[in-house]
Amino acid sequence: MKAKDITILDLRDISEVTEYFVICTVESARQLRALWHRIRAELKKERILPLGEEGLDSDKWILCDYNDVIVHIFLGEFREFYDLELLWGDAPRVSWEPAPKPIETTDNH
Repeated sequence: MKAKDITILDLRDISEVTEYFVICTVESARQLRALWHRIRAELKKERILPLGEEGLDSDKWILCDYNDVIVHIFLGEFREFYDLELLWGDAPRVSWEPAPKPIETTDNH
């Protein structure tokens, strides 16, 4: 969904509220909504529903609380304003790699 600057913070040793924050940046309100819908749909397939959601009436950020994981989606300037990485500066970053994109093939038969 073209989210940028995806950061995962491990809060297990420093928070009783959740285990991980996933923080990402999008470039438009439309992309913000599309990513939120995609996350909800993919997790719903696994029968995982959010405990709560915030910012749905905003075009600046959305928070999705899945208990052990809280997802923060921000427009760039608002991510800088809230600066969760600084606020949770003691939290280790989780190393990860995005899933490879499937190779599209064309059948020329």
